Amino acid sequence: MLPIISGEVLTLLQYFSEPATLLSTNYQILAANDAYKRLYGKDILLKHSHCYEISHQYDKPCDQSGETCPLKETLISKKPQRVLHLHHTPHGETHVEVETLPMYNDDDEIIYLLEIMRCTKVATPNAKTKGLLGNSAAFRKILDLITRVAVSNATVLLLGESGTGKEVVAQAIHGTSARAQEAFIPVECSGLSEHLFESELFGHQKGAFTGAYNSKQGLVEAAKGGTLFLDEIGDIPLSLQVKLLRLLETGIYRRVGSIEPQEAKFRVICATHRDLKKMVKQGQFRQDLYYRISTFPINLPPLRERREDLVLFIKNQLQTIAPKRQLSLHKKTLSILLNYEFPGNIRELRNILERACLLADKNIILPEHLPEECNNYSKKLEDLPVSAAIMPLEMVEIEYLQWAIKSFDGDKAELAKKLGISERTLYRKLEKLKI
Repeated sequence: MLPIISGEVLTLLQYFSEPATLLSTNYQILAANDAYKRLYGKDILLKHSHCYEISHQYDKPCDQSGETCPLKETLISKKPQRVLHLHHTPHGETHVEVETLPMYNDDDEIIYLLEIMRCTKVATPNAKTKGLLGNSAAFRKILDLITRVAVSNATVLLLGESGTGKEVVAQAIHGTSARAQEAFIPVECSGLSEHLFESELFGHQKGAFTGAYNSKQGLVEAAKGGTLFLDEIGDIPLSLQVKLLRLLETGIYRRVGSIEPQEAKFRVICATHRDLKKMVKQGQFRQDLYYRISTFPINLPPLRERREDLVLFIKNQLQTIAPKRQLSLHKKTLSILLNYEFPGNIRELRNILERACLLADKNIILPEHLPEECNNYSKKLEDLPVSAAIMPLEMVEIEYLQWAIKSFDGDKAELAKKLGISERTLYRKLEKLKI
């Protein structure tokens, strides 16, 4: 029997501007506020009675369907939980930050679960939009970190291979922060000499050096109130790192040629493809600077670890590159790209698709429109026992047995012995799998 819900509890729901529901301990929706009904439709509770039916269109709880269920975690830990989920709404799929809180009776027993949902504007699973894009587990893990840190002023360090979208992530953090209306100033740290470094960052006075015909505002001054993005910070020479550290530690700088101190007011986001910890050990990067910029590190996964997002990326890039053409990929072309390693990550994917669009006379991109390295890599994979793509275990067994029969020179009895099964079992599997 469900507990009686007091008027105070129902009134509490309406205090939340975000969608909120009151749930039983078996995830049945007992009440919902107006914001929830607006998001999912005012008649949604007449059609469904459990949260997972509405949010995920599941017929069983999230934790039984491969998701992390914050409600279950709250029941176990008796503490609030917060996770990032992909919810189905009448407006399409949306990334939602879900927070769950326990509610107790006088005997200190959990009788209700309060669920609060905050739709994130940081990213989208919609291929037609710009900005951060994805739906894979690896992406959602990163998105959760981005969502948490964006509302703070913490210094963020973005780590990852070249082409993983570090500047896009930095812009997303800035765009959803309290500084969003102020400037986002990117600084390319690679190749800056000592003279250029100070002049670019701090600006200079007229006549400060030969060629300084006018005073110049520095990037630090331009970023006042906003975000300073130091890209490839691992490339800053050791001799210049102390000057950057002094700026970050004191918040004070001077224009080149000036004695007037200036106050720096900005948030710092740094990025690099280098292993800064290793560089610290080798004496190539200052340890004090590393600890100053690594308050909140975020490791961005390479594209090969986000294969579930690849189709989404392809659709998005094709719409961006050739919006007036209805381009699609041949089945074989898609298979090649799904198995390719993408050492250049998203940047390489865009180059591959842009080249293919130019080569395709019709609206179908064929394997021959892909670069030689993609097709060569695909040919190498044909010699492997199974595809590199994630697939059902039954399909893996089929592919492996096909490869084993093709590659093994002995008879079936010897093959069965190698596989660790009886000859009869081998024949039964081959017959069942129609090999």
